[in-house]
Amino acid sequence: MSSSFPLTGLELVNCAKANATDGASVAAQQCGYGEDITAFRAALKVACADMAIEVESIADLITPQQRIMTEGGQSIAPDTYANL
Repeated sequence: MSSSFPLTGLELVNCAKANATDGASVAAQQCGYGEDITAFRAALKVACADMAIEVESIADLITPQQRIMTEGGQSIAPDTYANL
C-alpha cells in the first residue's frame, strides 16, 4: 500500500528498502513521492545520511537475502510448523 504523503526518516528508509528490488520508480510511488523520483532520491539520501548509512542508489538497500530471492534462489523451510 502506498503512502498518501511523502515519507521521511526511518519510515522512508524502511519503505524504500522493502521496495528496492522493484526499482526507484516503484519505491517512489510506494513511499508517497508519486512520479517525483528526484525528490524521492534526495529525501532518501538525507534520511540515510541521518542514520549514517551510505547510499548511492536504491540498489544499495537491497539485502543479500533479497538478491538471492530475486535471482531465482530457493527458500529452504519445513513443509509444516510441526517439522521444525
